[in-house]
Amino acid sequence: MKLVIINGSPRQKGRTGIAAQFIARKYNAEIIDLKEANIPMYTGEPEQSELPQVQELKRIVKEADAVILASPEYHSAMSGALKNALDFLSNEQFAYKPVALLAVAGGGKGGINALNNMRVVARGLYANVIPKQHVLDPHSFDYEQYTLNNESEEHVDALIKELMMYTKLYQSI
Repeated sequence: MKLVIINGSPRQKGRTGIAAQFIARKYNAEIIDLKEANIPMYTGEPEQSELPQVQELKRIVKEADAVILASPEYHSAMSGALKNALDFLSNEQFAYKPVALLAVAGGGKGGINALNNMRVVARGLYANVIPKQHVLDPHSFDYEQYTLNNESEEHVDALIKELMMYTKLYQSI
């Protein structure tokens, strides 16, 4: 199964990047790292679709069997970087594709609004967003090892397990 995770954090050393790297290592997933992808600000102008980095984004997502959208929560929403990248995509890349959502919050009760925001946008792309979703708080990480702590790893494993189940079901149709 070809699994792709989109790291929606524009930060050089953010927790969303730690989570994305963890998932990529453990599940052999390809990362689209928006801090490195050089995706321009979406304007809707047709010539933007011809840019190599936009074509590459479209190709990777279209070829994926399943996608994980990962974003920090900024002002009760997904990151602008992730929203901008998703604006370049459409149902051509996402129709019926299983998608999991992962938010990284600053603590407290953050993350839920980012998850809801990602779910609404993914629905607009005709993605099949799975029911399970997860929020990682600052205490979810092992900063010395640049990974997740054991409890958080178990939660992410459950998220990926459900994503794989939905992907296998979709592939069997």
